[in-house]
Amino acid sequence: LLISNSGDVTSCMPVAAGAYKSLDLEMVTDYVEAIKGFPAMPKPEIFGLHENADITCDQNETYNLFSTILALQPRVSGGGGASREDTILQLCETISAKVAAPFDVEQLQRQYPATYQESMNTVLVQEALRYNALLEVVAASLKECAKAVKGLVVMSPSLEAVSNSMYDNQVPELWASKAYPSLKPLSSWVNDLQERVQFIQKWAQQGTPPVYWISGFFFPQAFLTGTVQNFARKNAFAIDTVSFEFQVMDQLQEATCTAGPSDGCYIKGLYVEGARWDSERHMLAESRPKELFTEMPIVWLKPVQHRKSSEQQFYNCPMYKTLTRAGTLSTTGHSTNFVMFIELPSDVSESHWINRGVALFTSLDF
Repeated sequence: LLISNSGDVTSCMPVAAGAYKSLDLEMVTDYVEAIKGFPAMPKPEIFGLHENADITCDQNETYNLFSTILALQPRVSGGGGASREDTILQLCETISAKVAAPFDVEQLQRQYPATYQESMNTVLVQEALRYNALLEVVAASLKECAKAVKGLVVMSPSLEAVSNSMYDNQVPELWASKAYPSLKPLSSWVNDLQERVQFIQKWAQQGTPPVYWISGFFFPQAFLTGTVQNFARKNAFAIDTVSFEFQVMDQLQEATCTAGPSDGCYIKGLYVEGARWDSERHMLAESRPKELFTEMPIVWLKPVQHRKSSEQQFYNCPMYKTLTRAGTLSTTGHSTNFVMFIELPSDVSESHWINRGVALFTSLDF
């Protein structure tokens, strides 16, 4: 039953397009009959969610069902089609062709030496080191897995786990333990890794990009810290007095952007769930039906000293790496999933978007 803040039952208060109303009845039997008339499956709007939440719920249930079916699949080849061994060998060849060679870190350190005025040089080298650790593990395990399938080496438990995961289009745990958080299946994960490495390669070859692809960072928190450090050192400010202002550059196109801002940086690659960005009104707006995620425009992370609270109404939107919205504290003290909060202009209260579960993500699960 719906009761007002004063404790009084108010009649005919519409909720969720009129499906639920507070009841002003006298007999218990009347209440029971009225409650029986409520929908058996409550609509998302009852809980303050967008109608698209139904689609997300159904998708999650479907993924869980398919995962269970996949786990029950026998590990032997059927009578028709390519054998399991042939499929794994083909996967090893395909993935090996897409996995780039490790970065020449010594060359990068000479080309981008660590300097007091440019923290991004250190960020670039650290990113290359992290990707190298992953690329080396992937390349080595693919090589050994192919040999094991051919019978040239013993199929160890770790190699068997890698081959089983590859056959099921899942990222092997051996790789995931050295990688960034990701929910993508193996095929999408490999393509994503390829794009990430190309982002770092382009940065190394062409210099600082005008717009940073934040999804391509192994450890985006280091990039954010480097941006603040550059501003603080440039202006001789104490770093703990500097924080970000946020401006959504919905009129700026990457194709025509030839240089970054004088202070801070432009970032791209963010996706918003539970809402969308309205480029005409320059603020958050309700999602369109059946549109679960939308890509955000370029965002300007602008460092300022002694930042004052904005007088404009906004939603303090959390940014995560993956859709799980959960992580653990790493050895650096940072979350393995949460990145930061970004203030997005809004014309409704912050609680509205909290109920909608609105958040930004650097990576989706497909």
